[in-house]
Amino acid sequence: MTTSTAHALAGHPLDDELVLANRPLVDSADLASTSRFRDDIWDLVPALHMRHYRTLRLNFTAVPAQFRQPAKELFFALLRHDHPYGQPQQKIITVHGRFGNVKAFLVWAGEHGARSLRELGLDDFEAYDRHVTAQRYEGTTASAKRGAVRMLWIYRTKLTGDALSMDPQIAFDASPAAGSRTTSAPATENATLRIPEEVLAPLLTWALRFVEDFADDILRAQQEWQDLRTQTRTRDGLIDGTMPFERFTRVLDRYRTEGRPLPRLPDGVLRSFANRPGYSVPEQPVNLSHLAREARMHPSSMRDRASYQKLIATAIEELGLDDTTYLHTQVRGTLDGRPWLDRLRWDHIETYVRALHSACYIVIAYLSGMRESEVKHIQRGCLSVWQDEEGRPVRHKITSQAFKGEDTPEGVEATWIVNAAAANAIRVLEALQPDDQPYLFAHPPTSRHFVRARINTVPVSSSTVENLAFFAEWVNDYCSATGRNDTIPKVNGRVWKLDTRQFRRTLAWSIARQPGGSIAGAIQYRHHSIQMFEGYAGTSTSGFRPEVEAEQAIARGEKLGDIILNPAPQRLTGPAAEEAEARLAAMESEVEFLGKVITDRKRLQRFMKRNDPHIYPGEFVTCVYNPDRALCRREAEAGPSLPDCQPTKCRNVALTDENKDAFLLWLHRLERALAGTTLAPYVRHRMEERRADIARFLQANDIHTTQNQEPHCDAPDAH
Repeated sequence: MTTSTAHALAGHPLDDELVLANRPLVDSADLASTSRFRDDIWDLVPALHMRHYRTLRLNFTAVPAQFRQPAKELFFALLRHDHPYGQPQQKIITVHGRFGNVKAFLVWAGEHGARSLRELGLDDFEAYDRHVTAQRYEGTTASAKRGAVRMLWIYRTKLTGDALSMDPQIAFDASPAAGSRTTSAPATENATLRIPEEVLAPLLTWALRFVEDFADDILRAQQEWQDLRTQTRTRDGLIDGTMPFERFTRVLDRYRTEGRPLPRLPDGVLRSFANRPGYSVPEQPVNLSHLAREARMHPSSMRDRASYQKLIATAIEELGLDDTTYLHTQVRGTLDGRPWLDRLRWDHIETYVRALHSACYIVIAYLSGMRESEVKHIQRGCLSVWQDEEGRPVRHKITSQAFKGEDTPEGVEATWIVNAAAANAIRVLEALQPDDQPYLFAHPPTSRHFVRARINTVPVSSSTVENLAFFAEWVNDYCSATGRNDTIPKVNGRVWKLDTRQFRRTLAWSIARQPGGSIAGAIQYRHHSIQMFEGYAGTSTSGFRPEVEAEQAIARGEKLGDIILNPAPQRLTGPAAEEAEARLAAMESEVEFLGKVITDRKRLQRFMKRNDPHIYPGEFVTCVYNPDRALCRREAEAGPSLPDCQPTKCRNVALTDENKDAFLLWLHRLERALAGTTLAPYVRHRMEERRADIARFLQANDIHTTQNQEPHCDAPDAH
């Protein structure tokens, strides 16, 4: 027995200490009953305020015995916020993640004969570095593996019996592979894959169909399913003054009235009869259990009674047997003018509800930009609608809990502005869940995971990923069965693996491509600075920012080609017109325009990268960018910020005919607004100043402000 193992078995001064004593607990937790240092498994759920985590624990039995005590001391310090100077506090989720990496190192060390941390040296750390490198981990995983080892060194003063004798970073830095390692992206960048457009379009379309067109059918079917499963039964069979035989007769009469054949046992049940010794498939495989549910009686009441058997035989002779068991709920939802399903199957109710539940997640996650944890904490009553004076909805707002970047593990209340489709998804979820279930993304009642007694009823992230894959598979199976071609396609021959983080990532990228998108994204995503949002939308290392910039460059190249081909003798006017003409002439000399700018997108992209004239066409101005004269920003690499343009003052401004028309339309709208009598004095004064400023700018550039009619172009309102 080693010294460290003997010390561990002899007891520890911290054995009775509560590991979560310094952590805020959930309301239902009792501190005295939480894990103590002596326990080999520490349950972290009492301090976990995010409801989409089912279990979270540190299992020290998976750590080799000789390392168990220092591992416990390390994580006790992390959980109790007992850190060396300069080390930050860590959230419960982070601590749990660190445990996995520390455990992996300690298991590796044990397998390689190490009896204590103290005896590990330079050769051991170099060997572990080679081991981690050989695994070819993705992203920052390899760095986290090495960082976990170094944490044992940083926290060595918190380890009383055994600790590292040298800094493993020395070995990691001296490794021959250190210089060739792929450096991890800065924390402000996001490398999450964006959902390809060919996948996103049909995925969102089908999700909206479920929420807007199919939801009513599924909700009514779920209600019928619940009513049948929760029917009241009495010992004497008397319910509402009727006996079972009378109620059963009424059930059969209903089938006759509707002209429906009796329900047949599902194929799976019939196969189970055939495969069970001593059982045989019934001659008339009617679904007695379902008929009994409808009559609010136990199926055993009719199996051996001739009177019931005679009623059933007569009904089968008259109505026949269906191919399976269907609900009475009528299908009202349509797809391309036809019912999306002929009938709703009893044994498929979980499938319908699961698909609807997943569709609501897709719509809300993509159209709100909320994180996974924020979506999962949406509760009943979270939706509020702002209306105008005539009662029309103007803006929809969702309230939930935000956790990332907040100072408290409980999270803080936050709001997101959403559109009507996301708001409708919230209403569907409120109807889908029982009235006593506050969390809208909890397991629905039809789910096999629906258990009211469990503390965390919200699915974990991995379950949601499975549901997203299930939804896509259901769509493709439905399209195959009905001969539709709007399937969710494969990407490069493989099924695209949807992840909960991709929706926010994809929306961020889309918003970033629009004028002023970074500002809009920062507001929608609750980031504290525009720079943080731009990092989320994708920067150079992540590969998404170059993709955005390439698209913008291609669009600019096509527009500049149109300007070059303009037959007018003076294509541009304004303060920077002369410089713009010179840049366009240089661009024209580099490429032959055969009636249109280069039509090959890749060729145009390469051309713009090599010969970019740094001319940026916009609605009101064509910016001939010179950072020394720019009033929007002065970073030469970044280019102009057209939403921040000051067109009447900046010397980088050139004007095309379209720009002139936009200014004239803006001027005429201001004049119309000023001709009214309902403006407040302050508003009128500001509009008069703006009108005078625009008029002076147009006159200075020889643009006549009197026109017989307004130009045909779009421009923002005068306000």
